[in-house]
Amino acid sequence: MIPRLELRNISKRYPGVVANDDISMTILPGEIHAVLGENGAGKSTLMKIIYGAAQADSGEIVCDGKLIEAHNPATSRALGIEMVYQHFALFESVTVVENIALAVSGAFDLNALAAQITELSARYGMPIDPWQRVHDLSVGERQRVEIVRCLLQSPKLLILDEPTSVLTPQAVTKLFETLRQLASEGCSILYISHKLDEVQELCDSATVLRNGKVTGAARPKETTAIELARMMVGSKLPEMHVTPSVRSEKPVLSVRGLSAPAGKSGIALSDISFDVHGGEIVGLAGVSGNGQAELISLLSGERLHRDGGSIGIDGKPVDRLDAAARRKLGLTFVPEERLGRGAVPPHSLWQNAVLTGHKAGLVRRGLVDRGKANGFARAVIEKFKVKANGVQAAAQSLSGGNLQKYIVGREIALQPKLLLVSQPTWGVDVGAAAFIRQTLVDLSRAGAAVLVVSEELDELFEICDRLLVICQGRVSPSLIRTQTNREEVGLLMTRIGGNNETGRSGQVALQN
Repeated sequence: MIPRLELRNISKRYPGVVANDDISMTILPGEIHAVLGENGAGKSTLMKIIYGAAQADSGEIVCDGKLIEAHNPATSRALGIEMVYQHFALFESVTVVENIALAVSGAFDLNALAAQITELSARYGMPIDPWQRVHDLSVGERQRVEIVRCLLQSPKLLILDEPTSVLTPQAVTKLFETLRQLASEGCSILYISHKLDEVQELCDSATVLRNGKVTGAARPKETTAIELARMMVGSKLPEMHVTPSVRSEKPVLSVRGLSAPAGKSGIALSDISFDVHGGEIVGLAGVSGNGQAELISLLSGERLHRDGGSIGIDGKPVDRLDAAARRKLGLTFVPEERLGRGAVPPHSLWQNAVLTGHKAGLVRRGLVDRGKANGFARAVIEKFKVKANGVQAAAQSLSGGNLQKYIVGREIALQPKLLLVSQPTWGVDVGAAAFIRQTLVDLSRAGAAVLVVSEELDELFEICDRLLVICQGRVSPSLIRTQTNREEVGLLMTRIGGNNETGRSGQVALQN
């Protein structure tokens, strides 16, 4: 059988970094092949080289037995190679159908293409409104757009870089059904993921990278998750230590009867009430696009609540205070979008430290203290084991997982009273994810209040003391984590198994 793709001795170097070092790999037609490794191991760079978005310094790429010379994404698409990036390549100011029209061949008929998008997205359980503007979509919905764009091209080789990081368990199941169907029809799939249980369930084979080199191969279905993780990190994984929570007497964050008109994603918030105390982690679970973005924007101060009286920090009403004023009260924030909201892509890491740390002694008399800013950024890099070419490295030069570690570290280093964090370990490798989660636990046990928005139920059940579920802009009463389970929370995420007020039948203890 002629391989669908052969990589022969691929190498790629950047200033101070060897991203890929003499990598060889073979993928057969209809094979689902995982590429595993820590953040910064060279996975995304290798995928960009295959797709033509980056050029190798040396080595050869052979597709269906034919040598591919220097190529670009347009050449790759003509060969049947499609890629879903971890950081989406979408124009935010135009509609979904207009974005996809730019990438597909054929007559420029938006109405016909919109009908195709609607039919295909519904068939694969990833509903999309083709006429909605991309800037109004949640991260999870943008992921669907990218995947549907590729599927419309009937690819021979589909590259997926962390495709399930913002999908619900139900959507993941649907996606896997789609990928298996594509594979049965002869499409080869290169699959990058840090979720080893998914790799074991889906993938036929795996190549492991570490520090830019191939360090092993495995058959995931015949290998344990622990063995795969050890191959990736080269050592034993850190273990989580979650000590009992000691809550503060009064809440640090209080939300009372919060209602707000629909925001960008079209979801209105209705009568939301909950507290987050110092010393605890409260998790917010929900299907992407059910009001999480609207709620977080109101809590962080990105969007002001003109009615007033609904949001309090340390007992002080903050509805009409902007983000800067709330930060003065001890709030810090990790948004789900790393590039653009969490960091300015072309700016250096020390400059990105100043964005939120200027009140922590990094700015004096209106001037940036370069020495302190560099020291602050360097401390975050060292503590959170961020792989970067120093504090001068541009944010956009980091892998997704390393940039996430830097942003989380930056906000925690500001010693917040209240930390809001959305999708804390999206695209982060298993070792770094464990480190981030442990850091969040330690921060809460030191007295901070932590609200975590995540679509990964396993993550919420691992670190949270209480859980909330959001669906269609309404939030359930809080659930004590030790007295509920994934099935119940999963049902509440779609409002099955209970009424809209509680989503429950009195089976599990509730706590305000």
